[in-house]
Amino acid sequence: MAVPGPAVADRSGWAVRTPGPIGTGPLARVRRPEPVPGPGELLLDVEACGVCRTDLHLAEGDLPPRRPGTVPGHEIVGRVVAAGDGTGRFRVGDRVGGAWLRGTCGSCRYCRAGRENLCPRSVYTGWDADGGFAETAVVPEDFAYGLPDDQDAAHLAPLLCAGIIGYRSLRRSALPEGGRLGIYGFGASAHLAAQVALAEGATVHVLTRSASARALALELGAASAGDAYDRPPEPLDSAILFAPVGDLVPVALEALDRAGTLAIAGIHLSDVPVLNYQRHLFQERDLRSVTSNTREDGREFLALARRIGIRVTVSPYPLSEADRALADLAADRVRGAAVLVPG
Repeated sequence: MAVPGPAVADRSGWAVRTPGPIGTGPLARVRRPEPVPGPGELLLDVEACGVCRTDLHLAEGDLPPRRPGTVPGHEIVGRVVAAGDGTGRFRVGDRVGGAWLRGTCGSCRYCRAGRENLCPRSVYTGWDADGGFAETAVVPEDFAYGLPDDQDAAHLAPLLCAGIIGYRSLRRSALPEGGRLGIYGFGASAHLAAQVALAEGATVHVLTRSASARALALELGAASAGDAYDRPPEPLDSAILFAPVGDLVPVALEALDRAGTLAIAGIHLSDVPVLNYQRHLFQERDLRSVTSNTREDGREFLALARRIGIRVTVSPYPLSEADRALADLAADRVRGAAVLVPG
């Protein structure tokens, strides 16, 4: 049975108006009717929403919008205020997280094999449907995560994409026990993945153009922190490329030891230069992409983050300054993760 929510006439938020360079106003303030949760859906009163680099790619047009005027944001922390028919896992008042992966067909060969992140009919929050750059948001219950009440909402939000995709990227990098990991780029996702690797006994070397990000990496326990194009102080068993910079692919591959693996974490990457087989791929080096995540990735990471006490570094912004948050992210002025807080 549907659980009614409060009678709210409309909600405030941001929508992608016309994708374009940051500074040209790709986002527009909007007021829209309060959404009504359909079957299997939850209506959340948004407490916080992380600002992901994917939101930046959508705003700038690197990712073509799938529907006009979509509200971005897929790292949503909120309280359930209404629930549609067929729901039952969560009740009104529960704290719930909404993430990037929003739905899959459940029947294709990938879904049946536990690889739902590759489902050809998968849909995404803030791309196919409105996301969390708003006062309220609707999320499918089957793709929602229960979240603890004893943590600050702004510090939970980055876990829902930056954390989850960083965790999948770490696993895709095939880092051996006690291995040497290189991390290229050190923003929201990287600073969380690094902590998981350190907790599991890895030696972590961070390579990034941002001086403040290098300082944060050393604070968190990285063995070294250099410029993005520097050579790490020792050969790497694994590397993760978080920066959406194709020029860094051969740089990272060349830093790998024999049988090393490079995982590319982003949904968007600029063009990759021509690779030299002997320098970059020979000696059984592997190059892997990372495509979204499964719900199991999310459950595993959120449990692990709580167990190891992961430290989330956030730069909060009021919801009214979503455009400034995106501009700061584009200019590498964000320390850790940018998070929008309504009100």
